[in-house]
Amino acid sequence: MLVGREDERTEMDGLLADARKGRSRALVLRGEAGIGKSALLDHAITTAADMRVIRGVGIESEAELAFGGLHLLLHPFVDRLAGLPPPQARALRAALGHTEDADANRFLVGAATLTLLAELAAEAPTLLVVDDAQWLDQSSSDALLFAARRFHADPIAVLLAVRDSSVPFHTPGIDTLPLSGLPPAVAAELLDRRAPGLTVPGRDRVLAESAGNPLALLELGSARHAAERSGRTEPGHEVGPLPVTRRVQETFRAQIAGLPADTRMLLTVAAADTGAGLETILRVGSEFGLAAADLEPAERFELIALSTERLSFRHPLIRAAAYQRAPHHLRTAIHLAFARALTATVDADRRAWHLAAGTSDPDERVAAELERTAHRAAHRGGAMAVAAAYDRAGRLSTNPEHKARRFLAAARAAYDAGKPDRATRLAAEAAALTGDRGIAADAIHIRAQVEYERTSPATDCELALEAAALVAEEDPGRAVSILAEAVCAGRDAADAGLLARSAELSRALCPPADSGLIPQIDAQAAWADFLGGRPRLAVAAMARQLRRAHDEETDYLYEIVAAFSGLMLAEDETVLVLMDRALARARATGSLQWIPYTAEVIAVAQLFRGRFHRARTALAEGLTIGTELGMTTEVAALQAIEVWLTAVAGDLADARDLAERVLPGLSTGHRTHAALTTWGLASGELAAGRFDTALPLLDEVCSGPAAHDFLVRAVPDHIEAAVRSGRERLAHDHLESLGKWAAAVPSPLAQALYQRCCAMLADTGDAETHYVAAIRWHREHDGPFDLARTRLLFGEWLRRKRRRAEARTQLVAAVETFDQLGAPIWAERVSAELAALGEQAVTRYRDPLAALTPQETQVVRLAAAGYSNKEIGAQLFLSPRTIGHHLYKAYPKLGVARRTELAQLDL
Repeated sequence: MLVGREDERTEMDGLLADARKGRSRALVLRGEAGIGKSALLDHAITTAADMRVIRGVGIESEAELAFGGLHLLLHPFVDRLAGLPPPQARALRAALGHTEDADANRFLVGAATLTLLAELAAEAPTLLVVDDAQWLDQSSSDALLFAARRFHADPIAVLLAVRDSSVPFHTPGIDTLPLSGLPPAVAAELLDRRAPGLTVPGRDRVLAESAGNPLALLELGSARHAAERSGRTEPGHEVGPLPVTRRVQETFRAQIAGLPADTRMLLTVAAADTGAGLETILRVGSEFGLAAADLEPAERFELIALSTERLSFRHPLIRAAAYQRAPHHLRTAIHLAFARALTATVDADRRAWHLAAGTSDPDERVAAELERTAHRAAHRGGAMAVAAAYDRAGRLSTNPEHKARRFLAAARAAYDAGKPDRATRLAAEAAALTGDRGIAADAIHIRAQVEYERTSPATDCELALEAAALVAEEDPGRAVSILAEAVCAGRDAADAGLLARSAELSRALCPPADSGLIPQIDAQAAWADFLGGRPRLAVAAMARQLRRAHDEETDYLYEIVAAFSGLMLAEDETVLVLMDRALARARATGSLQWIPYTAEVIAVAQLFRGRFHRARTALAEGLTIGTELGMTTEVAALQAIEVWLTAVAGDLADARDLAERVLPGLSTGHRTHAALTTWGLASGELAAGRFDTALPLLDEVCSGPAAHDFLVRAVPDHIEAAVRSGRERLAHDHLESLGKWAAAVPSPLAQALYQRCCAMLADTGDAETHYVAAIRWHREHDGPFDLARTRLLFGEWLRRKRRRAEARTQLVAAVETFDQLGAPIWAERVSAELAALGEQAVTRYRDPLAALTPQETQVVRLAAAGYSNKEIGAQLFLSPRTIGHHLYKAYPKLGVARRTELAQLDL
């Protein structure tokens, strides 16, 4: 019977009530051992008698087995996998070990878990419960947390119980209910029920030492009660209370110590593998002369519970006490006995881990077994299980080269699993053990990738250059791949010296003529010239790279490098085609780690085209995935774009607040993104007509180390601010660099922007010629925002020349465009100009998507393209029911009543 916990029960009752109404919620119960988490889960299960209940538990001994926890939860529903989207079904089958025909992408496994549970919930409101979630293998916990964060309009409640420990178990994005000790009155009530008749000193001592921990109350109370009844209590007070969990564990140890020797031994056997069935435990026990009858005393004292197939410890601390009290040599013997007993193919991984637990000295045979376990874990997509198996295999290796190779594989898997500290340590160990330049290069490359987040992109670039140099002669293909990392990091750092070193090393490579590497080498080397202010030398190689990426599907990194080249060349439309395709592929294959990077490029390209709502849609997806995956630096890069979009929407105070939060995260050398943030702020000030405020910000951007990146497009803003604030001399400072860029790149936009700037700086007679030329070039480039900006400036010039009718034509066209694009701050500036003419701006059109949230926009556009809710859900990693919810919310905003009408809208 659950005593107290009224507030917690109310919270969980509300969680279940919401699920019954089709509103999903997830909750983590967090607290120390024995605090009552399991009792609250039992209460929820009892309350959910009218719901489908799916229950699982984390098992400490299986924490290294990839997807072991997920298998326990989902194996009753494997017959439903055929109904999942095919990529998800293949991934989940591989994760659960049902097929060897496909690899288990961990993100697709999470999506499959989401879809499967959502379909089960669609049949009946569902409660998903996992106890001791901190002991789930990471692959399983990642999949469950991925799903739990994405349930929305689904009738499912998720409850996870997590024990606080020295190794934190993070549950970002999910509400947490911390559990503390019971109030004194409730604690006393519980103690009096379990151990009535205690003496006053004994009762007070138990209440004080248990600190409200229910398990401690029950166990310490029972022990004290037994001691008082037998007269074994000692006078005086104990000194220095132990921590509650240790005190409880000592109580369990004392209870175990009172059992017969054979019972103690058989409990140790059972504790060595809680995933083993009763038959296996007894088979192992028989090697030590033990039998099923030896379990009777432990069952009688309620330390364990037995069923036909399973042995369960009443509490995990009992298992820990049973295992830890045994000497090391005995535990080793038991693990080796398990290894001999687990002969079935399905038990190969557990057998390998028992061999490892039973082996103290290096043993190549055991190391090879663990390496095979790592291969199987990689096939199932369990990165941390891969890292753990390779790590232990390395430590058991007898050959230093084998050890180094295994440590390197462990480091790569640890990095992929989001464990940078472990990855760095393992990579350093691998490099120290070998003279193999390939292994050393890969180890340094891993360290480089870690340092991008930890210190700076410049450090990443330095290390990547060191790694590439090691393999430049013998493996130029690998060197090119590593140098792609170097140039991207060097660009983020806006470090001309590092980019020059990257170019020098790239040009020194000698790949086979038919390898296809030469265009990539040329393009990566060209960045040094382009970003060094020498675009004429770089454009041809960068354009070839962009065309190749556009015409033939390559790897993600190559395509993103090519896309950034495209932004520098102002080939925004080509970039969008390339990145939209890459984004669709990343969604389809579950390569979620690439979504934030592709979203970044898409958002910038859409921003430059003035499609601000589409830029926000891409940004929202990138931020959601990036935050979830812990990509701190990439999230900051995306937020730099968000500053720009917030400013153009007219929310200048919010843009400044966001910039204050973003810039410190970019202060460790992420100069390009910091400059983009500053440009975003300046654009808002410029639109608001605060030219004196905008000018120093724009001078910082256009004079900074990232000035020759795509940030060269900020020069027209700088010139406008300088001219309008009466600082014409400053307006000429960066015109030359803009002119070099415009002359070199093939985009008509570059010519349009240059002509606009020439118009602002021209004598009266030439200004009109330049404005007209600028508008003509704009019309060859699909960039309505820049065209409206030029029309605004031309209209202002015409009004000052008292050519009112012509001014009105340009200004009305500009305000209509700004209204369409959702740039109210710019529309207000045009309206002020029209008011000076005695005219009133009239809005004729507004983007039908402007009223939608970013996620509603994604859903509506895919629905209009003919995709079903299930297909949309598979692309966006949401449940079909959530897709339906978004459509239901979107229809009245769009003025439609049904799905078929979406195709008639301009989306």
